[in-house]
Amino acid sequence: MNTFIPVILSGGAGTRLWPLSRQSHPKPFLTLPDGENLLQKSLRRAAAIPDVQEILTVTNRDYYFQTRDAYDAVDSREGHRQLRYLLEPTGRNTAPAIAAAAWELQESFGPDTILLVLPADQLVQDLPAFLAAVEKARELAQAGYLVTFGITPGWPETGYGYIEAGEVLMAEGSVLGHRVRRFVEKPDLARAQSFLDAGGYSWNSGMFCLRAGIFLEELANHQPALSRALGQVLSHGRRQDDYLELPQSFAQLPDISVDYAVMEPTQRAAVVAGDFGWSDIGSWSAFGGLLEADAQGNQVVGEVVLEDAQGCIVHSSERLAALLGVEDLVIIDTPDALLVARKDRDQEVKKIVAELKRRGHESHALHRTVHRPWGTYTVLEEGPRFKIKRILVKPGAALSLQMHHHRSEHWIVVSGTAKIVNGDEERLIRTNESTYIPAGTPHRLINPGVIDLVMIEVQSGEYLGEDDIVRFEDRYGRTPA
Repeated sequence: MNTFIPVILSGGAGTRLWPLSRQSHPKPFLTLPDGENLLQKSLRRAAAIPDVQEILTVTNRDYYFQTRDAYDAVDSREGHRQLRYLLEPTGRNTAPAIAAAAWELQESFGPDTILLVLPADQLVQDLPAFLAAVEKARELAQAGYLVTFGITPGWPETGYGYIEAGEVLMAEGSVLGHRVRRFVEKPDLARAQSFLDAGGYSWNSGMFCLRAGIFLEELANHQPALSRALGQVLSHGRRQDDYLELPQSFAQLPDISVDYAVMEPTQRAAVVAGDFGWSDIGSWSAFGGLLEADAQGNQVVGEVVLEDAQGCIVHSSERLAALLGVEDLVIIDTPDALLVARKDRDQEVKKIVAELKRRGHESHALHRTVHRPWGTYTVLEEGPRFKIKRILVKPGAALSLQMHHHRSEHWIVVSGTAKIVNGDEERLIRTNESTYIPAGTPHRLINPGVIDLVMIEVQSGEYLGEDDIVRFEDRYGRTPA
């Protein structure tokens, strides 16, 4: 049996799930009603496949530590599975990502290695049905097909691409799947309904099963420039214990999906269609479908008072929300942003994100609480010439040795013990103690203890942007080469 390795693709901003999903905390990290996020569920799903000894995650280098933290919260190493990472400097769509994974796994295990490509922003609720589909796809991939997974459509969805099935593919009297007759772009409602009426069409899930060597051959056949450039880029990656960090030149590769690059032009495409409780959680209506509805059809997270409200989706985990005399609204409340939308227009939330980005408003990218390799910081209050943060540093973690040109900082320890470097001085400060960092002074914060270090940081100065930072040394690789 060929080596079989799940490849989790974790990236994308999930703009239709703003304001919970943002560039620095994208959809795979979005916590679902059961307390796990989509990335953790993807890991569990990959680990449930028999004979899997290694799982590769392709993600942005900025999400590496956050991904490891998410995985650490899951019993992911049962069965001695090894976790490896391929880190992109920037996202270039699915074709370069899958090609990089295929190249890396071919180098490690040979061209017959089978990849099961799983986007991390999808939900699968029927695991036995999913595993049965994977077994069929695995057999087809071993026979040389590039297999995509189709989802049996339940309604005339206009937000997904479609796959039309062709010739039946069988083995030992059992149907494994079909050749792909054609891929169809997202249709309008009338065309989607015609697909549903005709039968033989499935939604394009974006999941794949393929042999590394055959995929790379097809990439070379149909995208020769990308194939040649990829080899040059990957040969300059920086390898560490559990990851390969791709060089900045990866950002020069074309931004192209695997469907356009390989799956549509190849003659080797096959589809395994099924119904295994799949959803891409691509809208607030889809998210609401994970919540139990009350007698009036409202689906809520948090403390919510509803009076004469029907069919609303409400997410307000930080404070009380009250609805009176409204219907079919989406209301998503976070500490720094509030979304109110008609439910039938929830696919258009990405327009809000695009406008925020155009304005340069940081809420398109950042939450009030921002994850860093060493922990988190939360902006509590800010105004002209001041900003107040709550900083949490994990045990044994350390901020970079750094300096700011335009701001000074006052640190007060709330709990735990901080080891600080302040210019030429190095000392410990404990609960209720404080220190002052003048602008222009190299400084560092370390948690030498075994519990979380929590501090309040008061910044003051003429400019308080996060880009006013000069790093001299950093254990997380964030200093310039």
